[in-house]
Order: sequence, then structure tokens, then C-alpha cells
Amino acid sequence: MPLPETIGFDTIPQVLAAGWRDFRRAPAFGLLFAAFYVAGGLVLAAVALASGQEWWLMPFVVGFPLIAPFAATGLYEVSRRIETDRPLIWREILGIVMAQKDRQVPSMAMLILLMFMFWVFVAHTIFALFMGVSSLTNVTSSFELLFQGRGLTMLLVGSIVGAGFAMMLFSITVVGLPLIMDREVDLVSAMIASFQAVGRNLPVLLVWALIIAGLLFIGMLPLFLGLFVALPVLGHASWHMYRRLMPDPE
Repeated sequence: MPLPETIGFDTIPQVLAAGWRDFRRAPAFGLLFAAFYVAGGLVLAAVALASGQEWWLMPFVVGFPLIAPFAATGLYEVSRRIETDRPLIWREILGIVMAQKDRQVPSMAMLILLMFMFWVFVAHTIFALFMGVSSLTNVTSSFELLFQGRGLTMLLVGSIVGAGFAMMLFSITVVGLPLIMDREVDLVSAMIASFQAVGRNLPVLLVWALIIAGLLFIGMLPLFLGLFVALPVLGHASWHMYRRLMPDPE
């Protein structure tokens, strides 16, 4: 497999513009795939609220963007078809997505899910360690706890650990996930190629990762509704970023 390309900062606005064009070209697909992601977020929030464990919303909200790459897999196929001037047929696109169950995508999805679950466990542990006997306090009704000494320290440590989780998953999926959809490669080779791409373009891809995280968080604020635009645009843009990072095979 050829080494990933090196890119410049000008690639970021280019892929965002391409992502916006693809979304405008096929908005129905973007809205459908985003709807599954939004529904998942609302279900998680509803379960936390219904069980009286509102503080679980914090690790869920912070960790929810970790599973965004898998939610974008259908958008990769739409962008690939637009790129090659192939027709956008619902049955074929959904069939391609479902056909991935026999390839490497389920393994990547399991890895993403495990990292999300592990993050929630780690966030719970950090909360309990720093808040002590107040770890069972309803933070939504005692918000001032977060702005006391231990609360601020907990937020700092949690943010650092969460950023580490996010960067690890980004390094695995920025090239790895679209690569296993696009070509016949195994999961380990795709992950290695993804790490190589990040290593060769660390400053640019760090900025790209921050933009993804920022837009997803902004989209989550109004009851996840902003994700109906943010997720499709970022999903399409991520495909174009992959195409710029990975040269076509000889």
C-alpha cells in the first residue's frame, strides 16, 4: 500500500466546501443517516434522565462524537458515487452499506463502540475519584460543584483524558474507516495507514480534528438538531479528506 500523501492547511477549507456541495447535491441521504445518529443521542439522553442519573449526560455528551465516524459510513458511499458520476439510487446505496457487514467495517464499528464504552467507564471513575462522597450528587441541580476546586480539577483531568481518547480514535478512523470501505484491505493495515497519515500531516489533521469536534459539539447543543447539517457535511468532507490523503493504487 502506498504511503499517505502530505497535505497543507488549504486542504481543510477545500474538503469542507466539497462536503457542503455533496450535502446540497444529495440532502436526503445526509438527513437520513444523520437521523439515526440524532435518534441515538436522544435515546441516551432520555435513558439518563428517566433513570435519574442525569450526570451520565456529561460523559455521553463528551464521548458521543467518538462514534460519529461510523455514523458517516453511508455518506462515504454517497460521496464516492458523486465523485465517479454514478447514480444515487437508494436501494443500491443502502445495499452497499448493508453489504459492509461481510467486510471489515463491523470490526471497526466494534472497536469504536468499545472505545466509547471504555470512555464512559473512565469518565465515571474520574468523577467518583475527584468528587468523593458527592459522586452520586445530581450535578444538574448542584451545578456549582463543578466550579469548586475539586470540580475544576475533575473537569481538567477529564478533558485531557477525553482528548486523548478522541485523538486515538481520530488517528484510527480518519483514513482507516473510509479505506476499508473503498478497498479490500484488512483492519490492521487500514489502521496502520491511518496512523501514517496522521504522522505525516500532524499539524493539519490536528486542526481538522478540532474542527470536527467543534462542529459536532455545536450541532449537539440545540437538542442534537444541528447535527442534521453538521454530520452530513463533515461526513462528506471526511471522505474528501481521505481521498486527498490516500493516493489511488497503482
